[in-house]
Amino acid sequence: HVQLVESGGGSVQAEGALRLSCVASEGIMDTYCMGWFRQLPGKEREVVAVISGDGDNTYYGDSVKDRFIISLDGAKNTVYLQMNSLKPEDTATYYCAAAISDLPADVVATLGHWSFSYWGPGTQVTVS
Repeated sequence: HVQLVESGGGSVQAEGALRLSCVASEGIMDTYCMGWFRQLPGKEREVVAVISGDGDNTYYGDSVKDRFIISLDGAKNTVYLQMNSLKPEDTATYYCAAAISDLPADVVATLGHWSFSYWGPGTQVTVS
């Protein structure tokens, strides 16, 4: 099964930016629907952004709309999350995930994290 590894997390001041990367161990284009989630200790995992396998369809959580951008580079088996205008409430561990699905991104997002079978170990983002 596909293995995922995130990178790019760190500490940043409010209104700053970070770009997270998630490298997959195999081809993801047209095979997996990819997503970014975040979680605080003791809290439920929250969907941040989802992109369809063909890269044409995206979904964003309400709290990150107009600030975050998800993108897919099939040639590099990598999905990115560009995070702009960061706020302290964006502080969390961010996880990359893959779902075997050809459904639109918003449909997969609605199904929640349960529809994603494969997960990376996570990367910490701290905004102060």
